[in-house]
Amino acid sequence: MKKIFVGNLSWKTSEEQLKAHFEAFGKVVSAKIVTDQMTGKSKGFGFVEMESANDAENAIRELNGKPLVDRSLRVSLAQERDRSERREPRSFGGGDRDRSSFGGDRRSNYRS
Repeated sequence: MKKIFVGNLSWKTSEEQLKAHFEAFGKVVSAKIVTDQMTGKSKGFGFVEMESANDAENAIRELNGKPLVDRSLRVSLAQERDRSERREPRSFGGGDRDRSSFGGDRRSNYRS
């Protein structure tokens, strides 16, 4: 099985369209468009897994630079990334801080 990177996807492209586009070259195991976690909108790239390495190479050769929906695709063999290369999730602060470093519990400043 070979994984293919597909870049420069139109935001209008569906996973079904992506899969159908590659099926002309052989058996497609999966087609996934990467989406933003917050908005659910396409990030403009995705991955296609093909059963045969030969079919994947043919698809890459034939589809790279060719249009799908309203954009010319960038198609290449996907590069497997090491887990250590992945970005860590962003932290937005907060967490479990000791309140004493911030003047203690604010409720203690009020007298009843």
